[in-house]
Amino acid sequence: MALTKDEKTQVINSSRLNEKDTGSCEVQIALLTEKIKKLTVHMTNHKHDYSSKRGMDIIIARRKKLLGYLKELDSNRYEAVVKKIKEGK
Repeated sequence: MALTKDEKTQVINSSRLNEKDTGSCEVQIALLTEKIKKLTVHMTNHKHDYSSKRGMDIIIARRKKLLGYLKELDSNRYEAVVKKIKEGK
């Protein structure tokens, strides 16, 4: 399930580091988290949609890699992102 342009803009604005930031780790992780949330809702209604399940697994793995990179780069930023993800659930 793709994010609409408005949803994507809202997520980017809520997690960017500065005015022109659209691709930092925090923004990428936030966008992937929103995709995962939408796919989770879809998967509860369509249990046998294995293509979407595979896509969700790929997105989860990508987010996990980005979180690992951010943890090595700056642990304070990593903990802030993890805290924000947990608050969103």
